[in-house]
Amino acid sequence: MHPLDTPLSGERPPAAPSASSANRQRPADLAALGTLTAALAACGGGGGGGGTAPAPAPGQPTPTIDASPPPSATQAARFLAQATLGAGKAQIAAVQSSGYAAWLDSQFNLPATQGHVDWLVANGYDIEANRHITTGLDNTIWRKLVGSPDALRQRMVLALSEICVVSILGINSEWRQFVVAAYLDILEANAFGNYRNLLQQMSTSPAMGYYLTFRGSAKANPTTGSQPDENYARELMQLFTLGLTQLNGDGTPKFNNGVPLDTYDQADVGGLARVLTGFDLNTAGLSAPFPSDAYRRPMTVVASRHETGAKTFLGTTIPAGTNGPQSLDMALNVLFNHPNLPPFVSRQLIQRLVTSNPSPGYVGRVAAVFANNGAGVRGDLQAVLRAILLDGEARSDTNLTNNNFGKLREPVVRFLNWARGFGATSPSGAWAIGDLSDPATRLGQSPMHAGSVFNFFRPGYVPPNSAIGSQGLSGPEFQITTESSVAGYVNFMQRAISGVGIGDVRADYTPLLALVNDSAALLNEINLVLAAGQVSAATLATLRTALDTILVTTPAGQLNRVHAALTLVMAAPEYIAQK
Repeated sequence: MHPLDTPLSGERPPAAPSASSANRQRPADLAALGTLTAALAACGGGGGGGGTAPAPAPGQPTPTIDASPPPSATQAARFLAQATLGAGKAQIAAVQSSGYAAWLDSQFNLPATQGHVDWLVANGYDIEANRHITTGLDNTIWRKLVGSPDALRQRMVLALSEICVVSILGINSEWRQFVVAAYLDILEANAFGNYRNLLQQMSTSPAMGYYLTFRGSAKANPTTGSQPDENYARELMQLFTLGLTQLNGDGTPKFNNGVPLDTYDQADVGGLARVLTGFDLNTAGLSAPFPSDAYRRPMTVVASRHETGAKTFLGTTIPAGTNGPQSLDMALNVLFNHPNLPPFVSRQLIQRLVTSNPSPGYVGRVAAVFANNGAGVRGDLQAVLRAILLDGEARSDTNLTNNNFGKLREPVVRFLNWARGFGATSPSGAWAIGDLSDPATRLGQSPMHAGSVFNFFRPGYVPPNSAIGSQGLSGPEFQITTESSVAGYVNFMQRAISGVGIGDVRADYTPLLALVNDSAALLNEINLVLAAGQVSAATLATLRTALDTILVTTPAGQLNRVHAALTLVMAAPEYIAQK
Protein backbone atom coordinates (compact mmCIF):
# COMPACT_ATOMS: atom_id res chain seq x y z
CA MET A 1 0.00 0.00 0.00
CA HIS A 2 1.27 3.45 -0.81
CA PRO A 3 2.44 5.05 2.46
CA LEU A 4 0.24 8.08 1.90
CA ASP A 5 -2.93 6.25 0.87
CA THR A 6 -6.11 7.01 2.78
CA PRO A 7 -8.49 4.17 3.69
CA LEU A 8 -11.47 5.38 1.67
CA SER A 9 -9.99 6.82 -1.47
CA GLY A 10 -6.38 5.82 -1.82
CA GLU A 11 -5.51 9.45 -2.39
CA ARG A 12 -2.34 11.22 -1.44
CA PRO A 13 -3.21 14.08 0.92
CA PRO A 14 -2.71 17.53 -0.56
CA ALA A 15 0.20 19.77 0.21
CA ALA A 16 0.22 21.65 3.47
CA PRO A 17 -2.83 23.92 3.63
CA SER A 18 -2.56 27.64 3.36
CA ALA A 19 -3.29 29.97 6.22
CA SER A 20 -6.76 30.60 4.82
CA SER A 21 -9.53 29.77 7.26
CA ALA A 22 -11.19 27.84 4.43
CA ASN A 23 -8.46 25.22 4.80
CA ARG A 24 -8.26 25.08 8.59
CA GLN A 25 -10.66 23.53 11.04
CA ARG A 26 -10.46 24.91 14.55
CA PRO A 27 -12.61 23.37 17.32
CA ALA A 28 -15.35 25.92 16.68
CA ASP A 29 -15.24 25.11 12.99
CA LEU A 30 -15.69 21.42 13.74
CA ALA A 31 -18.68 22.22 15.90
CA ALA A 32 -20.27 24.12 13.05
CA LEU A 33 -19.44 21.28 10.68
CA GLY A 34 -21.03 18.79 13.04
CA THR A 35 -24.19 20.88 13.25
CA LEU A 36 -24.48 21.14 9.48
CA THR A 37 -23.71 17.43 9.05
CA ALA A 38 -26.48 16.55 11.48
CA ALA A 39 -28.88 18.83 9.66
CA LEU A 40 -28.01 17.23 6.35
CA ALA A 41 -28.51 13.77 7.78
CA ALA A 42 -31.88 14.83 9.13
CA CYS A 43 -33.04 15.91 5.70
CA GLY A 44 -31.63 12.85 3.98
CA GLY A 45 -28.53 14.48 2.52
CA GLY A 46 -24.86 14.96 2.98
CA GLY A 47 -23.29 11.79 1.76
CA GLY A 48 -24.27 9.98 -1.35
CA GLY A 49 -24.24 6.90 -3.37
CA GLY A 50 -25.27 3.31 -3.38
CA GLY A 51 -28.90 3.49 -2.48
CA THR A 52 -32.22 1.86 -3.05
CA ALA A 53 -32.36 2.51 -6.76
CA PRO A 54 -31.92 -0.54 -9.00
CA ALA A 55 -28.18 -1.21 -9.26
CA PRO A 56 -27.29 -4.29 -11.30
CA ALA A 57 -23.72 -5.51 -11.36
CA PRO A 58 -21.30 -4.11 -13.95
CA GLY A 59 -21.94 -5.63 -17.35
CA GLN A 60 -25.67 -5.96 -16.76
CA PRO A 61 -28.14 -3.59 -18.44
CA THR A 62 -28.53 -0.07 -17.13
CA PRO A 63 -31.81 0.34 -15.21
CA THR A 64 -34.47 1.43 -17.63
CA ILE A 65 -35.83 4.96 -17.52
CA ASP A 66 -39.59 4.90 -18.01
CA ALA A 67 -40.08 7.64 -20.60
CA SER A 68 -43.77 7.02 -21.18
CA PRO A 69 -45.04 9.56 -18.68
CA PRO A 70 -43.17 12.85 -19.08
CA PRO A 71 -41.18 13.91 -16.02
CA SER A 72 -42.98 15.99 -13.44
CA ALA A 73 -41.80 19.52 -12.72
CA THR A 74 -39.92 18.36 -9.65
CA GLN A 75 -38.32 15.46 -11.54
CA ALA A 76 -37.28 17.78 -14.34
CA ALA A 77 -35.87 20.28 -11.84
CA ARG A 78 -33.93 17.52 -10.08
CA PHE A 79 -32.45 16.36 -13.39
CA LEU A 80 -31.40 19.92 -14.20
CA ALA A 81 -29.81 20.31 -10.76
CA GLN A 82 -27.45 17.51 -11.76
CA ALA A 83 -27.01 18.44 -15.42
CA THR A 84 -26.61 22.23 -15.14
CA LEU A 85 -25.39 24.95 -12.82
CA GLY A 86 -28.93 26.23 -12.39
CA ALA A 87 -32.14 26.39 -14.39
CA GLY A 88 -35.28 28.50 -14.37
CA LYS A 89 -38.92 27.65 -14.94
CA ALA A 90 -38.56 27.77 -18.74
CA GLN A 91 -35.79 25.17 -18.70
CA ILE A 92 -37.79 22.98 -16.34
CA ALA A 93 -40.76 23.15 -18.69
CA ALA A 94 -38.51 22.31 -21.65
CA VAL A 95 -37.33 19.09 -19.97
CA GLN A 96 -40.93 18.21 -19.12
CA SER A 97 -41.90 18.71 -22.73
CA SER A 98 -39.02 16.91 -24.44
CA GLY A 99 -37.90 14.37 -21.88
CA TYR A 100 -34.40 13.84 -20.55
CA ALA A 101 -32.73 12.26 -23.59
CA ALA A 102 -34.04 14.83 -26.07
CA TRP A 103 -32.94 17.67 -23.79
CA LEU A 104 -29.45 16.18 -23.71
CA ASP A 105 -29.46 16.00 -27.51
CA SER A 106 -30.42 19.66 -27.73
CA GLN A 107 -27.60 20.64 -25.37
CA PHE A 108 -25.01 18.58 -27.23
CA ASN A 109 -26.02 20.36 -30.43
CA LEU A 110 -25.75 23.89 -29.06
CA PRO A 111 -22.74 25.81 -30.39
CA ALA A 112 -20.19 27.15 -27.95
CA THR A 113 -20.26 30.89 -27.31
CA GLN A 114 -17.26 33.22 -27.67
CA GLY A 115 -14.12 31.71 -26.15
CA HIS A 116 -12.39 33.09 -23.09
CA VAL A 117 -9.22 34.26 -24.84
CA ASP A 118 -11.19 35.85 -27.68
CA TRP A 119 -13.39 37.67 -25.17
CA LEU A 120 -10.39 39.02 -23.27
CA VAL A 121 -8.88 40.33 -26.50
CA ALA A 122 -12.17 41.75 -27.78
CA ASN A 123 -12.69 43.61 -24.50
CA GLY A 124 -9.25 45.18 -24.42
CA TYR A 125 -7.62 43.21 -21.62
CA ASP A 126 -4.44 42.64 -23.67
CA ILE A 127 -2.85 45.93 -22.64
CA GLU A 128 0.50 46.46 -20.96
CA ALA A 129 -1.11 47.46 -17.65
CA ASN A 130 -2.49 43.91 -17.32
CA ARG A 131 0.78 42.09 -18.03
CA HIS A 132 1.50 41.17 -14.41
CA ILE A 133 -2.01 40.97 -12.96
CA THR A 134 -5.05 38.77 -13.50
CA THR A 135 -7.58 41.39 -14.54
CA GLY A 136 -10.30 40.01 -16.77
CA LEU A 137 -10.09 36.33 -15.87
CA ASP A 138 -12.88 36.25 -13.28
CA ASN A 139 -15.04 38.39 -15.57
CA THR A 140 -14.91 35.94 -18.46
CA ILE A 141 -15.35 32.94 -16.16
CA TRP A 142 -18.58 34.35 -14.69
CA ARG A 143 -19.74 35.48 -18.13
CA LYS A 144 -19.77 31.87 -19.25
CA LEU A 145 -20.87 30.11 -16.08
CA VAL A 146 -23.79 32.48 -15.48
CA GLY A 147 -24.82 33.66 -18.91
CA SER A 148 -23.90 31.06 -21.52
CA PRO A 149 -26.90 29.16 -22.95
CA ASP A 150 -25.00 25.85 -23.25
CA ALA A 151 -25.84 24.91 -19.67
CA LEU A 152 -24.69 21.28 -19.84
CA ARG A 153 -21.34 22.22 -21.38
CA GLN A 154 -20.69 24.79 -18.66
CA ARG A 155 -21.55 22.22 -15.98
CA MET A 156 -19.04 19.84 -17.54
CA VAL A 157 -16.37 22.54 -17.83
CA LEU A 158 -16.62 23.26 -14.10
CA ALA A 159 -16.47 19.52 -13.33
CA LEU A 160 -13.42 18.97 -15.53
CA SER A 161 -11.71 22.04 -14.06
CA GLU A 162 -12.00 20.39 -10.64
CA ILE A 163 -10.55 17.08 -11.83
CA CYS A 164 -7.80 18.25 -14.22
CA VAL A 165 -6.89 21.21 -12.04
CA VAL A 166 -5.08 24.36 -13.09
CA SER A 167 -5.22 27.35 -10.75
CA ILE A 168 -4.37 30.96 -11.39
CA LEU A 169 -2.66 30.91 -7.99
CA GLY A 170 0.06 28.60 -9.30
CA ILE A 171 0.80 30.19 -12.70
CA ASN A 172 4.22 31.81 -12.59
CA SER A 173 3.96 33.74 -15.84
CA GLU A 174 3.16 37.06 -17.37
CA TRP A 175 -0.38 37.41 -18.75
CA ARG A 176 -1.69 34.80 -16.36
CA GLN A 177 -5.29 35.57 -17.22
CA PHE A 178 -4.61 34.58 -20.85
CA VAL A 179 -2.79 31.40 -19.80
CA VAL A 180 -5.76 30.22 -17.73
CA ALA A 181 -8.34 31.47 -20.24
CA ALA A 182 -6.67 29.36 -22.93
CA TYR A 183 -6.87 26.32 -20.65
CA LEU A 184 -10.58 26.92 -20.06
CA ASP A 185 -11.05 27.06 -23.82
CA ILE A 186 -9.46 23.60 -24.00
CA LEU A 187 -11.85 22.24 -21.36
CA GLU A 188 -14.81 23.73 -23.17
CA ALA A 189 -13.72 22.41 -26.58
CA ASN A 190 -13.42 18.89 -25.15
CA ALA A 191 -16.34 18.85 -22.71
CA PHE A 192 -18.42 16.80 -25.15
CA GLY A 193 -15.44 15.30 -26.94
CA ASN A 194 -13.01 12.48 -26.21
CA TYR A 195 -10.93 12.21 -23.05
CA ARG A 196 -7.90 11.20 -25.13
CA ASN A 197 -8.04 14.50 -26.99
CA LEU A 198 -8.39 16.33 -23.69
CA LEU A 199 -5.29 14.57 -22.35
CA GLN A 200 -3.34 15.55 -25.44
CA GLN A 201 -4.34 19.20 -25.36
CA MET A 202 -3.94 19.74 -21.64
CA SER A 203 -0.54 17.99 -21.67
CA THR A 204 0.74 20.44 -24.26
CA SER A 205 -1.03 23.50 -22.85
CA PRO A 206 1.14 26.34 -21.51
CA ALA A 207 -1.19 26.48 -18.49
CA MET A 208 -0.35 22.95 -17.41
CA GLY A 209 3.29 23.48 -18.33
CA TYR A 210 3.47 26.45 -15.97
CA TYR A 211 1.21 25.09 -13.25
CA LEU A 212 2.85 21.69 -12.89
CA THR A 213 6.28 23.10 -13.75
CA PHE A 214 7.36 20.84 -16.63
CA ARG A 215 7.60 23.71 -19.11
CA GLY A 216 11.33 23.96 -19.73
CA SER A 217 12.09 20.57 -18.14
CA ALA A 218 15.29 19.17 -19.66
CA LYS A 219 16.81 15.72 -19.93
CA ALA A 220 19.13 14.57 -17.16
CA ASN A 221 22.54 16.20 -17.03
CA PRO A 222 25.19 13.82 -15.64
CA THR A 223 27.60 16.69 -15.13
CA THR A 224 25.36 18.78 -12.91
CA GLY A 225 23.23 15.93 -11.61
CA SER A 226 19.99 17.62 -12.69
CA GLN A 227 16.98 15.41 -13.39
CA PRO A 228 13.76 15.98 -15.36
CA ASP A 229 10.92 17.69 -13.51
CA GLU A 230 8.56 15.00 -12.16
CA ASN A 231 5.64 17.18 -11.10
CA TYR A 232 3.30 16.72 -14.06
CA ALA A 233 4.31 13.10 -14.58
CA ARG A 234 3.19 12.30 -11.04
CA GLU A 235 -0.06 14.24 -11.09
CA LEU A 236 -0.96 13.09 -14.60
CA MET A 237 -1.06 9.55 -13.27
CA GLN A 238 -2.28 10.19 -9.73
CA LEU A 239 -5.00 12.77 -10.36
CA PHE A 240 -5.90 12.96 -14.05
CA THR A 241 -5.88 9.34 -15.25
CA LEU A 242 -5.19 6.41 -12.92
CA GLY A 243 -5.15 7.16 -9.20
CA LEU A 244 -2.83 5.49 -6.69
CA THR A 245 -4.65 2.16 -6.33
CA GLN A 246 -5.46 -0.44 -8.97
CA LEU A 247 -9.22 -0.60 -9.52
CA ASN A 248 -11.80 -3.09 -10.60
CA GLY A 249 -14.16 -2.04 -13.35
CA ASP A 250 -16.65 -0.76 -10.77
CA GLY A 251 -14.12 1.49 -9.06
CA THR A 252 -13.51 -0.73 -6.04
CA PRO A 253 -9.83 -1.27 -5.15
CA LYS A 254 -7.89 -4.42 -5.94
CA PHE A 255 -6.14 -6.15 -3.04
CA ASN A 256 -3.34 -8.64 -2.52
CA ASN A 257 -3.49 -10.28 0.91
CA GLY A 258 -5.63 -7.42 2.17
CA VAL A 259 -3.31 -4.71 0.88
CA PRO A 260 -4.43 -2.39 -1.98
CA LEU A 261 -2.28 -2.74 -5.08
CA ASP A 262 -0.36 0.34 -6.17
CA THR A 263 -1.00 1.60 -9.69
CA TYR A 264 2.52 2.87 -10.24
CA ASP A 265 5.79 3.46 -8.40
CA GLN A 266 8.57 6.02 -8.37
CA ALA A 267 10.32 4.38 -11.30
CA ASP A 268 7.17 4.91 -13.38
CA VAL A 269 7.12 8.59 -12.39
CA GLY A 270 10.74 8.95 -13.43
CA GLY A 271 10.16 7.18 -16.74
CA LEU A 272 7.18 9.36 -17.63
CA ALA A 273 9.06 12.50 -16.57
CA ARG A 274 11.70 11.64 -19.20
CA VAL A 275 8.93 11.69 -21.81
CA LEU A 276 7.91 15.18 -20.73
CA THR A 277 11.27 16.84 -21.33
CA GLY A 278 11.90 19.62 -23.83
CA PHE A 279 8.41 21.16 -23.86
CA ASP A 280 8.22 24.96 -23.98
CA LEU A 281 6.16 27.83 -25.39
CA ASN A 282 5.75 28.00 -29.14
CA THR A 283 6.52 31.64 -29.94
CA ALA A 284 7.61 31.10 -33.54
CA GLY A 285 6.74 34.14 -35.65
CA LEU A 286 5.50 36.12 -32.65
CA SER A 287 6.94 39.25 -31.15
CA ALA A 288 6.54 40.10 -27.48
CA PRO A 289 4.23 40.89 -25.88
CA PHE A 290 2.04 37.98 -26.96
CA PRO A 291 -0.88 37.68 -24.52
CA SER A 292 -3.10 35.51 -26.68
CA ASP A 293 -1.56 33.41 -29.42
CA ALA A 294 1.45 32.12 -27.51
CA TYR A 295 -0.70 30.86 -24.65
CA ARG A 296 -3.29 29.06 -26.71
CA ARG A 297 -0.79 27.39 -29.01
CA PRO A 298 0.29 23.89 -27.93
CA MET A 299 3.78 23.85 -26.51
CA THR A 300 6.54 22.74 -28.84
CA VAL A 301 9.51 20.47 -28.13
CA VAL A 302 13.04 21.83 -28.03
CA ALA A 303 14.85 18.79 -29.44
CA SER A 304 18.14 19.44 -27.66
CA ARG A 305 16.41 19.28 -24.25
CA HIS A 306 14.33 16.18 -24.92
CA GLU A 307 15.44 12.81 -23.59
CA THR A 308 16.00 10.61 -26.65
CA GLY A 309 17.04 7.50 -24.76
CA ALA A 310 14.63 4.66 -24.03
CA LYS A 311 11.90 5.61 -21.58
CA THR A 312 10.07 2.95 -19.56
CA PHE A 313 6.96 3.33 -17.39
CA LEU A 314 3.94 1.18 -16.54
CA GLY A 315 5.52 -1.80 -18.30
CA THR A 316 5.90 0.02 -21.62
CA THR A 317 9.18 1.10 -23.19
CA ILE A 318 9.34 3.97 -25.67
CA PRO A 319 12.29 3.14 -27.91
CA ALA A 320 15.45 5.22 -27.98
CA GLY A 321 15.46 7.81 -30.72
CA THR A 322 11.72 8.54 -30.49
CA ASN A 323 11.18 12.29 -30.70
CA GLY A 324 9.26 14.39 -28.18
CA PRO A 325 5.81 14.57 -29.82
CA GLN A 326 5.85 10.84 -30.66
CA SER A 327 7.01 9.95 -27.15
CA LEU A 328 4.17 11.97 -25.62
CA ASP A 329 1.64 10.41 -27.97
CA MET A 330 2.78 6.91 -27.03
CA ALA A 331 2.79 7.72 -23.31
CA LEU A 332 -0.71 9.19 -23.37
CA ASN A 333 -1.97 6.13 -25.25
CA VAL A 334 -0.62 3.94 -22.43
CA LEU A 335 -2.46 6.00 -19.82
CA PHE A 336 -5.64 6.28 -21.88
CA ASN A 337 -5.86 2.53 -22.41
CA HIS A 338 -5.06 1.63 -18.81
CA PRO A 339 -7.93 -0.28 -17.14
CA ASN A 340 -8.00 2.17 -14.22
CA LEU A 341 -8.90 5.17 -16.36
CA PRO A 342 -12.64 4.49 -16.99
CA PRO A 343 -13.65 3.84 -13.35
CA PHE A 344 -11.27 6.47 -11.95
CA VAL A 345 -12.57 9.33 -14.09
CA SER A 346 -16.18 8.11 -14.19
CA ARG A 347 -16.50 8.03 -10.41
CA GLN A 348 -15.24 11.58 -10.06
CA LEU A 349 -17.62 12.86 -12.74
CA ILE A 350 -20.51 11.16 -10.93
CA GLN A 351 -19.37 12.86 -7.72
CA ARG A 352 -19.29 16.27 -9.37
CA LEU A 353 -22.76 15.93 -10.90
CA VAL A 354 -24.87 13.51 -8.89
CA THR A 355 -23.72 11.89 -5.66
CA SER A 356 -20.64 11.76 -3.45
CA ASN A 357 -20.80 8.01 -2.87
CA PRO A 358 -22.03 6.26 -6.01
CA SER A 359 -22.58 2.53 -5.72
CA PRO A 360 -20.08 0.21 -7.41
CA GLY A 361 -22.85 -0.75 -9.82
CA TYR A 362 -23.38 2.87 -10.88
CA VAL A 363 -19.64 3.44 -11.33
CA GLY A 364 -19.33 0.18 -13.23
CA ARG A 365 -22.11 1.01 -15.67
CA VAL A 366 -20.68 4.44 -16.42
CA ALA A 367 -17.13 3.10 -16.66
CA ALA A 368 -18.29 0.48 -19.14
CA VAL A 369 -19.62 3.27 -21.37
CA PHE A 370 -16.36 5.17 -20.93
CA ALA A 371 -14.50 2.08 -22.12
CA ASN A 372 -16.87 1.53 -25.05
CA ASN A 373 -19.64 3.90 -26.08
CA GLY A 374 -21.42 1.09 -27.92
CA ALA A 375 -19.64 1.81 -31.17
CA GLY A 376 -16.18 0.73 -30.07
CA VAL A 377 -15.05 4.23 -29.03
CA ARG A 378 -13.25 4.70 -25.73
CA GLY A 379 -13.36 7.98 -23.80
CA ASP A 380 -16.49 9.46 -25.43
CA LEU A 381 -17.49 12.08 -22.85
CA GLN A 382 -20.84 12.74 -24.48
CA ALA A 383 -21.75 9.09 -23.99
CA VAL A 384 -20.38 9.20 -20.45
CA LEU A 385 -22.56 12.19 -19.60
CA ARG A 386 -25.63 10.38 -20.92
CA ALA A 387 -24.77 7.33 -18.84
CA ILE A 388 -24.30 9.39 -15.67
CA LEU A 389 -27.45 11.47 -15.99
CA LEU A 390 -29.82 8.78 -17.30
CA ASP A 391 -28.74 5.99 -14.98
CA GLY A 392 -31.45 4.63 -12.73
CA GLU A 393 -29.43 5.53 -9.65
CA ALA A 394 -29.47 9.19 -10.66
CA ARG A 395 -33.10 9.29 -11.76
CA SER A 396 -34.79 7.07 -9.19
CA ASP A 397 -37.16 8.97 -6.91
CA THR A 398 -36.50 6.41 -4.17
CA ASN A 399 -33.09 7.99 -3.62
CA LEU A 400 -34.80 11.13 -2.35
CA THR A 401 -35.24 9.29 0.96
CA ASN A 402 -31.94 7.43 0.86
CA ASN A 403 -29.63 8.97 3.46
CA ASN A 404 -26.56 7.65 1.64
CA PHE A 405 -27.38 9.35 -1.65
CA GLY A 406 -26.66 12.90 -2.74
CA LYS A 407 -24.00 15.50 -2.25
CA LEU A 408 -23.31 18.81 -0.59
CA ARG A 409 -23.74 21.56 -3.17
CA GLU A 410 -20.40 23.32 -3.38
CA PRO A 411 -20.70 27.06 -2.65
CA VAL A 412 -20.02 28.26 -6.17
CA VAL A 413 -22.76 25.97 -7.50
CA ARG A 414 -25.24 27.42 -5.03
CA PHE A 415 -24.42 30.92 -6.22
CA LEU A 416 -24.81 29.83 -9.85
CA ASN A 417 -28.11 28.08 -9.05
CA TRP A 418 -29.49 31.46 -8.00
CA ALA A 419 -27.94 33.37 -10.91
CA ARG A 420 -29.08 30.94 -13.60
CA GLY A 421 -32.37 30.08 -11.93
CA PHE A 422 -33.48 33.69 -11.95
CA GLY A 423 -31.91 34.95 -15.17
CA ALA A 424 -29.07 37.09 -13.83
CA THR A 425 -27.50 39.40 -16.40
CA SER A 426 -24.76 42.02 -16.54
CA PRO A 427 -26.11 44.94 -18.60
CA SER A 428 -22.62 46.37 -19.07
CA GLY A 429 -21.23 42.99 -20.12
CA ALA A 430 -18.48 43.35 -17.51
CA TRP A 431 -19.59 40.49 -15.21
CA ALA A 432 -17.68 42.13 -12.35
CA ILE A 433 -18.44 39.48 -9.74
CA GLY A 434 -14.76 39.03 -8.93
CA ASP A 435 -12.85 36.45 -6.92
CA LEU A 436 -15.16 34.74 -4.40
CA SER A 437 -12.42 32.89 -2.53
CA ASP A 438 -12.66 34.63 0.85
CA PRO A 439 -14.63 32.27 3.13
CA ALA A 440 -15.51 34.95 5.67
CA THR A 441 -17.00 37.51 3.30
CA ARG A 442 -17.71 35.58 0.09
CA LEU A 443 -18.02 31.89 -0.83
CA GLY A 444 -14.69 30.35 0.14
CA GLN A 445 -14.43 29.09 -3.44
CA SER A 446 -13.95 30.64 -6.87
CA PRO A 447 -13.45 28.81 -10.19
CA MET A 448 -9.81 28.43 -11.27
CA HIS A 449 -8.60 29.63 -7.84
CA ALA A 450 -8.02 26.25 -6.15
CA GLY A 451 -5.36 26.23 -3.47
CA SER A 452 -3.53 23.26 -4.99
CA VAL A 453 -3.67 20.67 -7.77
CA PHE A 454 -5.82 18.61 -5.37
CA ASN A 455 -8.74 20.95 -6.08
CA PHE A 456 -10.78 22.77 -3.45
CA PHE A 457 -11.63 19.39 -1.93
CA ARG A 458 -10.48 15.82 -2.45
CA PRO A 459 -12.90 13.20 -3.84
CA GLY A 460 -12.31 10.94 -0.85
CA TYR A 461 -12.44 13.58 1.90
CA VAL A 462 -14.15 12.41 5.10
CA PRO A 463 -15.48 15.11 7.45
CA PRO A 464 -13.93 14.48 10.89
CA ASN A 465 -16.16 13.71 13.84
CA SER A 466 -19.23 13.53 11.62
CA ALA A 467 -22.16 11.21 10.98
CA ILE A 468 -20.92 10.92 7.39
CA GLY A 469 -17.55 9.60 8.54
CA SER A 470 -19.10 7.19 11.04
CA GLN A 471 -21.00 5.59 8.17
CA GLY A 472 -17.85 5.10 6.11
CA LEU A 473 -18.89 7.68 3.53
CA SER A 474 -17.01 10.57 1.95
CA GLY A 475 -18.17 14.18 1.68
CA PRO A 476 -15.76 16.04 -0.62
CA GLU A 477 -17.33 19.47 -0.40
CA PHE A 478 -17.20 19.41 3.40
CA GLN A 479 -13.45 20.05 3.13
CA ILE A 480 -14.24 23.73 2.53
CA THR A 481 -17.13 23.79 5.01
CA THR A 482 -16.00 25.68 8.09
CA GLU A 483 -17.50 28.01 10.66
CA SER A 484 -16.32 30.95 8.55
CA SER A 485 -17.57 29.64 5.22
CA VAL A 486 -21.02 28.64 6.52
CA ALA A 487 -21.69 32.15 7.79
CA GLY A 488 -19.83 33.82 4.92
CA TYR A 489 -21.98 32.02 2.35
CA VAL A 490 -25.29 33.17 3.84
CA ASN A 491 -24.08 36.75 4.26
CA PHE A 492 -22.69 36.87 0.73
CA MET A 493 -25.83 35.41 -0.83
CA GLN A 494 -28.02 37.86 1.09
CA ARG A 495 -26.04 40.70 -0.45
CA ALA A 496 -25.86 39.17 -3.92
CA ILE A 497 -29.59 38.50 -4.01
CA SER A 498 -30.23 42.17 -3.27
CA GLY A 499 -27.66 43.22 -5.90
CA VAL A 500 -24.77 44.24 -3.66
CA GLY A 501 -21.12 43.36 -4.24
CA ILE A 502 -21.37 41.71 -7.66
CA GLY A 503 -21.02 44.65 -10.00
CA ASP A 504 -24.09 45.28 -12.12
CA VAL A 505 -25.15 41.62 -12.13
CA ARG A 506 -28.85 41.45 -11.29
CA ALA A 507 -31.46 38.71 -11.33
CA ASP A 508 -34.95 39.07 -12.77
CA TYR A 509 -37.50 38.76 -9.97
CA THR A 510 -40.54 39.62 -12.08
CA PRO A 511 -42.09 36.12 -11.76
CA LEU A 512 -41.51 36.13 -8.00
CA LEU A 513 -42.96 39.60 -7.48
CA ALA A 514 -46.16 38.35 -9.10
CA LEU A 515 -46.44 35.86 -6.20
CA VAL A 516 -45.29 38.12 -3.41
CA ASN A 517 -48.71 38.53 -1.77
CA ASP A 518 -48.94 34.75 -1.27
CA SER A 519 -45.89 33.72 0.74
CA ALA A 520 -46.68 30.02 0.34
CA ALA A 521 -46.81 30.30 -3.46
CA LEU A 522 -43.62 32.38 -3.43
CA LEU A 523 -41.76 29.77 -1.42
CA ASN A 524 -43.09 26.92 -3.55
CA GLU A 525 -41.80 28.62 -6.69
CA ILE A 526 -38.33 29.15 -5.22
CA ASN A 527 -38.32 25.64 -3.80
CA LEU A 528 -38.98 24.19 -7.25
CA VAL A 529 -36.41 26.29 -9.10
CA LEU A 530 -33.58 26.02 -6.58
CA ALA A 531 -34.23 22.79 -4.68
CA ALA A 532 -36.39 20.69 -7.02
CA GLY A 533 -39.12 20.73 -4.38
CA GLN A 534 -36.90 19.09 -1.77
CA VAL A 535 -37.35 21.66 1.01
CA SER A 536 -39.87 20.00 3.30
CA ALA A 537 -43.34 21.28 4.09
CA ALA A 538 -42.34 21.74 7.73
CA THR A 539 -39.37 23.91 6.79
CA LEU A 540 -41.47 25.90 4.34
CA ALA A 541 -44.06 26.53 7.05
CA THR A 542 -41.37 27.93 9.33
CA LEU A 543 -40.04 30.15 6.56
CA ARG A 544 -43.54 31.32 5.70
CA THR A 545 -44.08 32.49 9.26
CA ALA A 546 -40.95 34.61 8.99
CA LEU A 547 -41.87 36.01 5.57
CA ASP A 548 -45.34 37.03 6.67
CA THR A 549 -43.79 39.51 9.09
CA ILE A 550 -42.50 41.51 6.10
CA LEU A 551 -45.12 43.96 4.89
CA VAL A 552 -45.66 44.06 1.11
CA THR A 553 -47.69 47.25 0.87
CA THR A 554 -44.85 49.08 -0.91
CA PRO A 555 -42.52 48.11 -3.78
CA ALA A 556 -39.62 48.11 -1.33
CA GLY A 557 -41.49 45.78 0.98
CA GLN A 558 -42.29 43.44 -1.91
CA LEU A 559 -38.64 43.24 -2.90
CA ASN A 560 -37.64 42.68 0.71
CA ARG A 561 -39.96 39.69 0.92
CA VAL A 562 -38.54 38.22 -2.31
CA HIS A 563 -34.97 38.76 -1.13
CA ALA A 564 -35.72 37.19 2.24
CA ALA A 565 -37.49 34.20 0.70
CA LEU A 566 -34.55 33.48 -1.60
CA THR A 567 -32.00 33.83 1.20
CA LEU A 568 -33.94 31.60 3.58
CA VAL A 569 -34.40 28.81 1.02
CA MET A 570 -30.73 28.98 0.03
CA ALA A 571 -29.73 28.67 3.70
CA ALA A 572 -31.92 25.62 4.27
CA PRO A 573 -29.97 22.35 4.69
CA GLU A 574 -32.57 20.61 2.48
CA TYR A 575 -31.43 22.85 -0.36
CA ILE A 576 -27.72 22.71 0.44
CA ALA A 577 -27.87 18.90 0.28
CA GLN A 578 -28.51 18.06 -3.37
CA LYS A 579 -30.52 14.86 -3.76
